[in-house]
Amino acid sequence: SILTMGCQLNENDSEKLSGMIEEMGYTRTENIEEADLIVFNTCCVRENAEDKLFGKLGEVKKIKEKRGTIIAIGGCMMQEEHIVEKLQKSYPFFDIVFGTHTLHKFPQDLYNIILNKKRIEDIINIDGEIVEGLPIKRDDKIKASVTIMYGCNNFCSYCIVPYVRGRERSRKAEDILKEVQELADKGYKEITLLGQNVNSYMRMEKAENKNEKITSFAELLYEVNKIEGIERIRFVSPHPKDFTDDVIEAIKKCDKVCKLIHLPLQSGNTKVLKEMNRKYTKEQYLNLVEKMKKKIPNVTFSTDIIVGFPGETDEEFEDTLDVVEKVNFEQVYMFIYSRRVGTPGDKMPNQVPEEIKHKRFDR
Repeated sequence: SILTMGCQLNENDSEKLSGMIEEMGYTRTENIEEADLIVFNTCCVRENAEDKLFGKLGEVKKIKEKRGTIIAIGGCMMQEEHIVEKLQKSYPFFDIVFGTHTLHKFPQDLYNIILNKKRIEDIINIDGEIVEGLPIKRDDKIKASVTIMYGCNNFCSYCIVPYVRGRERSRKAEDILKEVQELADKGYKEITLLGQNVNSYMRMEKAENKNEKITSFAELLYEVNKIEGIERIRFVSPHPKDFTDDVIEAIKKCDKVCKLIHLPLQSGNTKVLKEMNRKYTKEQYLNLVEKMKKKIPNVTFSTDIIVGFPGETDEEFEDTLDVVEKVNFEQVYMFIYSRRVGTPGDKMPNQVPEEIKHKRFDR
């Protein structure tokens, strides 16, 4: 049984775990009570994910006592030292802890547990290499997600992701296109290209390697668009500061690329954006939206918004509502600011009281 928390990148990782585990002879069960192996794939973007994990661990302890079930905990949360320490102290019955950079070694870790019965902690703090060719067991038959890059270089002050997933590393275009082609051959119709910041795809690699044929996200979109059988292409998440004209042009020209663009705002106030380390202003965001509306017929937008970032005043929050009105988003993913240990936001003074955060969220 695999329990996945968090984003689409985590869901994609769980599909790889599922593929590897099934190749070892396991079959999936919907009833956790009969599982011989329970894997938690964790997220650490907000505090409620931590509470959920610790609550679930309390439940599976009984299953382990009854069946001798192997308990494995992986994903982003395991890259946080204070969480692993809490597990060792309060939930010492787990068997395997693995990080985001050691996912590919899971079968080896599992084999060692079965053989030696000794607890394994397989976490590295350096950026992992990109491992291709892992088996994958997809949850859907029509839509599939394809990771194009790992990690993040942006260090937004509220976000723990760069610390737990490491620096940006792009997959080779040939490996991505091969994966999409294989999905098309199996009858998949919709592809979502995944990355923490997709529009900086190949930026780091381009500087190092002059031999790459495809050196930008726009070029990758054109190539994926050519693959027969695929009817829709989506991507998450781009960063407004990196949304270049060539990408806007590619979205316009590629008939399969969906014209609903996810464009994370986070806040509509320039001062708050600066403190979030987002590197664009309210005006720059609105200008980008206007530019895209002019160039791409029928374009619509979805976004992410955080309310109650440290120091956010009522007036500054009004700016966020103003952007929401002006852009007229198709869809908004809203979050109440959640403090994350190890981020600059956690150390900021004037944290916003919970009841004010909730009022703003409701508005």
